[in-house]
Amino acid sequence: MKTFYKAKKIILSDSVVEDGYLGVEDGKILSIAKSLPSDTHVVDDYSDKVLAPGYIDTHIHGLKSYDVMDIDLEGMKVMSEGLFEAGVTSWLPTTLTDSFENLDAVCRMIGDHHDEIGGAKVKGIFFEGPAFTEEHKGAQNPKYMEDPSTEHLAKWVESSKGLLKKIAIAPERDNVEEYIAFANTLGVHVTLGHSNAEYADAEKAVKAGADGFCHTYNGMSGLHHREPGMVGAALSLDDVWAELICDGYHVHPAAAKVAIKARGVDRVVLVTDSMRAGGMGDGPSKLGEFDVIVKDGAARLKDSGSLAGSVLQLKNAVKNVVSWGIASLEDAVRMASLNPAQSVGIDDECGKLAEGYDADFNVLEENGELLATFQDGEKKFEA
Repeated sequence: MKTFYKAKKIILSDSVVEDGYLGVEDGKILSIAKSLPSDTHVVDDYSDKVLAPGYIDTHIHGLKSYDVMDIDLEGMKVMSEGLFEAGVTSWLPTTLTDSFENLDAVCRMIGDHHDEIGGAKVKGIFFEGPAFTEEHKGAQNPKYMEDPSTEHLAKWVESSKGLLKKIAIAPERDNVEEYIAFANTLGVHVTLGHSNAEYADAEKAVKAGADGFCHTYNGMSGLHHREPGMVGAALSLDDVWAELICDGYHVHPAAAKVAIKARGVDRVVLVTDSMRAGGMGDGPSKLGEFDVIVKDGAARLKDSGSLAGSVLQLKNAVKNVVSWGIASLEDAVRMASLNPAQSVGIDDECGKLAEGYDADFNVLEENGELLATFQDGEKKFEA
């Protein structure tokens, strides 16, 4: 059955179609056009709304009281279904720094059962750690930190059945350049974070093949005019991706603007770094082995007050950068859809509205407010 959706705007990867029609058949995008075929009629009329690609969260630990490190298939299903409320139609379950055995168990669970999870589509796994350094540990557990091991990485890739797409490391650890080259041969993207590295360390890692920075500004050495540090590298090195957590707590709107201006809207990836308290409101929670208190929309470690992930939803990250006046809706959508897909090499599967792609799309107000989420042409959430 062919279904056509009329919209005021349809956001494509490189343009916007005004007053157009998105055609869907058998869960795929059939066409994007300014007029309807003569033998069809509009089933859903969003003529005063915006259609945008479904969002992709490439850095998310937990949601709805569950965490990826629970190694709980039923919990994964709850998380994945809950992501529709955030406009997310694809995601990368994200781990914390933990033991080799626990990380391998996550890989085996997702590798063996990702097709059973349902909800937002699992497009890979992101390992945040364990090759970090303690100076900027954030809410990562230093007792599991280690130098990067090619042997461990090879096993994790095997256990995940190739779903391990990205891993974050600190570039000042030992054997980093060899490790990055090896990761690239396995199709694993290396991003840099939780690090006190100098600029030169980060530059060497990027020259070796690292291609991104984990939650830019957070958990890394800052920018100084005589030592640019990790932040300076994230803002200035060529052809790298810069994650941003735009919840208003992790990064000041002006700092987010600096990153977007420095990197360009085609190289910034909006992420949530959400932990298990996401979608649960204020109150006590846990991140890994640490107690967390969520108050006024910020998650902080109980003992130190340091930020401990977030409770941000990706739909609100999009809305925030628009309301802060630092990005247009079209650019904000790109940073939450196409850029995340490109950053982990899945843009041939998702991240854009184009003929032949899965009909995964969001219905938005012009201020970025999410009204509905569709996956494979079926409405999965309505505000």
